Amino acid sequence: MTMATTNQSMRGAALTKLCDFDELDEDQPLRAEIDGFGYAIFKVGEMVFVTADLCTHGPGYLSEGYVEDCQVECPFHQGRFDLRTGMPTEPPCEVPVQTWTPVVENGVVFIDPASPNPI
Repeated sequence: MTMATTNQSMRGAALTKLCDFDELDEDQPLRAEIDGFGYAIFKVGEMVFVTADLCTHGPGYLSEGYVEDCQVECPFHQGRFDLRTGMPTEPPCEVPVQTWTPVVENGVVFIDPASPNPI
């Protein structure tokens, strides 16, 4: 788990560092925590996606899930979410998971925790 506490001000937004891009592996999502809230960070090709770590269906952590074709499978009940939108793609998941738009700059992955993407 990465503790993300370094605040940066870039492009007019208060961004918080989640991890270094080099920490990301396509085969293994990464968990970061900001102020006690867990985020799951995913690398698909050269793209990075960020979701809430906790599945909306049960106590599964998406950072422990299986990633394929821009989807993450929750390890708890094997439901799936689209990493781009947070929308559920396989039951039993029905409620979208929150997502954030990451900024990758100088080899570092940032988000603005206060500005999640609309669901």
